[in-house]
Amino acid sequence: MNPIAITGIVFACIFGGAMLGMLIRSRLPQHHLSADSKDTVKVGMGLIATMSALVLGLLVASAKSTYDTQRNGLAQMAGNIVFLDRTLALYGPETKEAREFLRSTVAGALERIWPEESSRSAQMEPTTAPESLYQKIQELSPKNDAQRSLQAQALKINSDFMQTRWLLFAERGRSIPAPFLVVLVFWLAILFASFSLFAPRNASVVVTLLVCALSVSGAIFLILELDRPFAGLLKISGDPLRDALTLLGK
Repeated sequence: MNPIAITGIVFACIFGGAMLGMLIRSRLPQHHLSADSKDTVKVGMGLIATMSALVLGLLVASAKSTYDTQRNGLAQMAGNIVFLDRTLALYGPETKEAREFLRSTVAGALERIWPEESSRSAQMEPTTAPESLYQKIQELSPKNDAQRSLQAQALKINSDFMQTRWLLFAERGRSIPAPFLVVLVFWLAILFASFSLFAPRNASVVVTLLVCALSVSGAIFLILELDRPFAGLLKISGDPLRDALTLLGK
């Protein structure tokens, strides 16, 4: 589901909890609103607030870890691509076809993952181009020890590139378990209901609760955006690959 839609549901649950607390307050007998009752509710809500903070921190750490892993993996791939091109260049003019194929592969990847048309979605499914490049390098016929060493090095770099690519593809799934998010929203709804349970019914209280609900929903929105590194507002930049592309073939 789209993060904006999920955030809207989260906001509705949290702010709805606050409005439910006000409704319950208007129907509770007066002795339920005594100082002793308030103290007991505050202790219970303090426990829920602590658990909510822990789960929220866990979700932030998980989403940020996924984002950083994908970003670092992309930078590593860009470095491997430039290193591979330089190695093939040192091998000799026999690698011209392989270098041109490498350049076209990178250009195709940029177009698939970071399309120029904003209406198009990123295509993360890996192609067989790196495997084809591996075969082209393997088919080279070294004439001396230097070329044999460069061929072996190029094959190793290409293997590392393929390994990183498949690792990024395998880790592209969401790292935030849905049950964690559901439980967190449930706790937050209860927490906001407790805020309004003993609060007076006036515009200032409603606006304050509204702003707080928007803030918490915004935090969850950012977590969901971090959890999908190649889409959305916090999409990882393709600049490392673009910079690598400018260096290929030179």
